[in-house]
Amino acid sequence: MSPTPTSQNVARLVLGAFMSFAGTSHLTFNRKEFQAQVPNWFPANKDLVVLGSGIAEIALGASLLALPKQRKLTGTTLAAFYAAIFPGNIAQYAERKDGFGLDTDGKRLARLFGQPALIAAALWAAGIPKQ
Repeated sequence: MSPTPTSQNVARLVLGAFMSFAGTSHLTFNRKEFQAQVPNWFPANKDLVVLGSGIAEIALGASLLALPKQRKLTGTTLAAFYAAIFPGNIAQYAERKDGFGLDTDGKRLARLFGQPALIAAALWAAGIPKQ
């Protein structure tokens, strides 16, 4: 088995730190901001969605950081998580909801193109494709 390329380890560590921070912010200082991002059509209490997604993000981030031998599982799970929340990003654009500096249609549209990049980064951190 060949060693993991440095760029994949860096992606794993950066995403792990980013997700741990993002999850913590869901539960603390950005809680209200995240509640405003939950689509109106989503059939659940907005605060529970924010708390649940925050816990999931902390778990994913911590797993990426602490379980490098499980990077394929944690990275692909993170990619699936990013795909699962993408409809919320689309709703933010369609409903013209401001948040996190995304206060114009152009900024909200640009964010939509960032989500596939996050999915690709999570898969790269997972070791997909193999080098």
